[in-house]
Amino acid sequence: MTLRRIKGAVLALIAAAALVLGAAGTAQAAPKADELDLTEEEQAYLDSAGTLRVGYVQDRTPVSFTGPDGTLAGISRYIFDRIQRVTGLTFEYVPLPSGPVTYDYLMEQQLDLVTSVEYNKANQGARGILVSEPYFTGRKVIVAREDLDYSYEANLTVAVSSGSQTLRQVLAATYPNFTLEDYDTITACFDALRAGKADLMILNQYVVEYWLTKPLYEDLKVIPVMGLDDQLSFSAVVPFDANGEPVGDDGYTLISILNKAIAAIPEDLTGSYIIQAVIENRYTYNMADVLYRYRYAFTVLAISLMLIAALLLQLYRQHIRSVKAQADARAKSQFLSTMSHEIRTPLNGLIGLNYLMGRRLHEPEQLSRYLDQSTSTARYLLSLVSDILDMSMLSKGDMALDAKPTDMAQLLATVEAIVHSGMAEKHLDFSLDVRLAEPWLTTDGVRVQQVLLNLLDNAQKFTPEGGSVTLSAWQDPIHDGAVVTHIQVTDTGRGMSQSFRESIFEAFSREQDTVSSGDQGVGLGLSICHRLAKLMDGDLTFTSEQDKGSQFTFSFPAAPCAAPEGTPAAEMHGPATPRVLVAEDNELNGEIMMELLEDAGYEAVLAADGQKALDAFLSSAPGQYGVILMDLLMPNMDGFAAAAAIRALDRPDAGSVRIIACSANCTAEDRSHAAASGMDGFLAKPVDVNALLDELKK
Repeated sequence: MTLRRIKGAVLALIAAAALVLGAAGTAQAAPKADELDLTEEEQAYLDSAGTLRVGYVQDRTPVSFTGPDGTLAGISRYIFDRIQRVTGLTFEYVPLPSGPVTYDYLMEQQLDLVTSVEYNKANQGARGILVSEPYFTGRKVIVAREDLDYSYEANLTVAVSSGSQTLRQVLAATYPNFTLEDYDTITACFDALRAGKADLMILNQYVVEYWLTKPLYEDLKVIPVMGLDDQLSFSAVVPFDANGEPVGDDGYTLISILNKAIAAIPEDLTGSYIIQAVIENRYTYNMADVLYRYRYAFTVLAISLMLIAALLLQLYRQHIRSVKAQADARAKSQFLSTMSHEIRTPLNGLIGLNYLMGRRLHEPEQLSRYLDQSTSTARYLLSLVSDILDMSMLSKGDMALDAKPTDMAQLLATVEAIVHSGMAEKHLDFSLDVRLAEPWLTTDGVRVQQVLLNLLDNAQKFTPEGGSVTLSAWQDPIHDGAVVTHIQVTDTGRGMSQSFRESIFEAFSREQDTVSSGDQGVGLGLSICHRLAKLMDGDLTFTSEQDKGSQFTFSFPAAPCAAPEGTPAAEMHGPATPRVLVAEDNELNGEIMMELLEDAGYEAVLAADGQKALDAFLSSAPGQYGVILMDLLMPNMDGFAAAAAIRALDRPDAGSVRIIACSANCTAEDRSHAAASGMDGFLAKPVDVNALLDELKK
C-alpha cells in the first residue's frame, strides 16, 4: 500500500501540471469547419447531416462511461464536444449493453457511430466496418494478484472484456501461450481474477487506475508491459454487402470528416482531456467499500457487540427470572394468606357450633338451628375446596370436558329450581326467558350448570331485596354443524366499579366493598367461569354500571343432537335391594357411610382396605353384592388394584357388579385411572347423599 500511495501522489502532481497545460490548450480557439480543408462532398454532408446517434461503452471510467447527468462522460465525451465545435455536427449518446454487441444490434438501434473502438487499420476492410484514426492513445497494462509471480512463458488465462478483437490478435502474435476468456463487464474480469478463474487481465491503464482504488481490489497489482498500445477510434455503422464492403459513400465521408477533426486537436489538449477526466472522475467510496476496507475492525466490533448483547440478554433473563420468582413468591404468599383466612373463618364457625351443640343437647330447637348453620358452613367449605381444585386443573390444562347429549331446556329448569328458594327468601323477582330452537346439544352439561349457578349466585348475593334477576337463553342459527347458545344473567344489583371491572376475571379478584361488608367468596368463581367458557371454545362477557346492575352473557358453540332413546333398566343380579360392600380405611368415614346406607334401606358391609374388600367379595356368593363403594387410597391394597383384581376373577358377577370410586382425589387423572381399573362411576368426597343414592338406583 505504501508504493501505491507514492504512485498516487506522483500521479496527482503530474495531473495538476497537465491540468494547467490542458487549461491553456482548452483556451485555444477551436478551428472552424472551413479551416479543416474539407472537400465539397464533406461540406455537403455537414450541411445535410442531422443528429448522429452514438453508441458508447458504459464501464470504462474515465475513458467512456455514463456520467451523473445520464449520458456519455469521460475522455471520449471531451473529444466529441471538441469535434462538435469544430464541425458543427450534433450527437445523441446511446449506452451499449454489457457483453458482445453484434452488427445487427447496431443497425436495429439505428446507430451512426460507436466510440471507444480499438483501432486496427489492417483488418477493417475484411470486417466490413469503417474505423477512424485514433482519437486517444494510451497504454494497456497487465493486472495480476499481488501474492503471485508470473512468467510470460507460462500458459496463463487472461480475462478480457468482450469485443476486444484487436487485443486477441496482438496477444496471439506476441504471447501465443496465453488463453483469453471473455467477460461481459470490467468488474466481472476483476472478480474472475480475484477468484482464481483467470491469471491475468489486460486493460487500459487509466481504467485500471480507477478500479484499483476500490478496496476490494487492493490485493491486485499492475505489471507494466511493452508493446501493448491502447488506441481508441470511432467506427461508422454503415450497411455493407456480402463481401463486407460498405454500401454508399456516406460512411467514408463521415470517417474522413472525423479524421480531419481529430487531426486538428492539439496533442497537449488531448493530454489535458485525459488528466481532467482522471481527476474529475476518481473512484468514490460507497458503504460497501468502507465496510470492506475496515472489515477487520467491523468484525471485532460486531463480535464485541454480540458478546455485549449476549451478556445483556443473560442479565435480562436473570432479571426476569428474579422478578418472576419474586412474583411467584408473592402470589404463593397471597394465595396462602387468602386460603388461610377463607378456610379458618368457617372452620372457626364449625368448631364454635360443635361446642355450642355439645352444650345444647337437651334443647332440640336450638340444636336444630346450630345443625343448619353447621351444614351451611360445611357446604361453603366444600365449594371453596372445589373451586381451588377447578382453578388448579384449569391453570395446568388438566381439565377435560365430558361432552354428551344434554337437554338444555331441562338443565335450565333444574338451575331455576335450585336457585328459586334462595331468590324467594330474599324477595327477588326471578324470571326465566328461554327460547331454544335446538334444546338437545352435545356438550358438558355439568360445566354449563356450574357456570350458570355461579353467575346466579353472584346475582342473588349482590342484588338488594326487592330487586330482580333474569335468566335468558337463545340461540344463533346453525352454522357449520354447530349452534351458538347464549345464556344471559341480568340483575339490578349494586354493579361494579371501574377498577374491579378491569380485573374481574383474575383469580382472587374481589370488589373492595364486598370484602368490607363480609360477603362470602374467595374471588375464584368468575375466574373459573371465564376459563370454563374458553375451554368450551366460547366466551363470558359482561356489562355493568355501578348502583344499576350487571349483565353476564355466557356463549358457547355445540353440535345439536337428537334426544337419546330410553334404555330399559339393567337386569339386577341378586336381591332387588342390593347389598353394598364399602371399602373405606377411615373409621369415621366408614361409620358415616354405613349409617347413610342403612338409613336409605341398603344392607352394607364394611371392609377396612382394598385387600379385605377383595377377600369379602371372594367369600361371597355370586350376586350377593350388587355395588362396591371403593375408596382409592388405602393401605395393603389401594382401590385401583382391588377393582382390577375383582374384574379379573373367574366368576359370573365379577364383570357385572357395579364398582363406584368414592374418593377425595378427583382430578381428571384419578377419574381416568379409576375407569381403566374397571370402575363404573366416580363420587367425590365429601359425598353428596343424593348423588350416592342416584348411583345406587342404577
